Amino acid sequence: MTLEISAAARDALAGWLDHEKALNGASENTLRAYRADVLGFLAFMTSHSGGTSGLESLERVTLRDMRAWMAHERGRGVAARSLARSLSAVKSFFRWLGARHGFEPTAVLSARAPRFQKKLPRPLAEDAARAMIDTVPLQSPKGWIGARDVAVVTLLYGCGLRISEALGLKGGDAPLPDTLRIRGKGGRERMVPVLPAARRAVDAYTALCPHELGASAPLFRGVRGGALNARQIARVMETTRMQLGLPATATPHAMRHSFATHLLNAGGDLRTIQDLLGHASLSTTQAYTAVDTARLMEVYDSAHPKARG
Repeated sequence: MTLEISAAARDALAGWLDHEKALNGASENTLRAYRADVLGFLAFMTSHSGGTSGLESLERVTLRDMRAWMAHERGRGVAARSLARSLSAVKSFFRWLGARHGFEPTAVLSARAPRFQKKLPRPLAEDAARAMIDTVPLQSPKGWIGARDVAVVTLLYGCGLRISEALGLKGGDAPLPDTLRIRGKGGRERMVPVLPAARRAVDAYTALCPHELGASAPLFRGVRGGALNARQIARVMETTRMQLGLPATATPHAMRHSFATHLLNAGGDLRTIQDLLGHASLSTTQAYTAVDTARLMEVYDSAHPKARG
């Protein structure tokens, strides 16, 4: 189906993806998802419009066309959450396309995403998070691998890093400084304090690692010396959580949720936690910490210029 898409539409998609990578710092995984989402939309519009998919036909997309596409996606079993993500990608593409070619993509931008129940993250209890870190090294007969896994999981929980951010560290980052400069989603940079426990865990790993840790090479390595894959950490945590009787939600990302929630419970400021996590909006941080609306409004009122005026 995608073979029917015009060269002009393909070139426009490539240009938009380049824009997202260069200016918005989109990751390769994000770019692949964007490409698949927009290609699916373009393929549908090619068929829907009778075989034309040039830029002129895209400028004429109507709200009825958008509803037809969404109905088609739901009809083939696409979940509401996935469709909402695809619609977001299509809107972003059309914003760029409209600005570049001088037309208003009003119909596309006015299309409403389907409603879906947002799943709140489930952080681990503090004792469960500590038990996870204590038990992870027992899953490997090789001491250096156990030390590696402890170091990664400690960075997730102790510094609130995403798994991709932890695995993105280089040999030159060790020994860890008091503060790490992390480049996260959307190319946003943030400064993250490093707890002594995280520093000690990384030091223990680097002392045992049999592979040479060059300054520009990955800090965390697989058995054969290549870059450590996130799936390996997910697997060791899966084994550990079954051993501890923890729920299936005890994943690498749950350690980051736990960092945020436990910090808030200890009296941390929501705005500060937002900065530490690298979130663009406070509402995302609210979901991470499962903070109630009253607490969110309290923070908003204290931070809003009108409240101080």
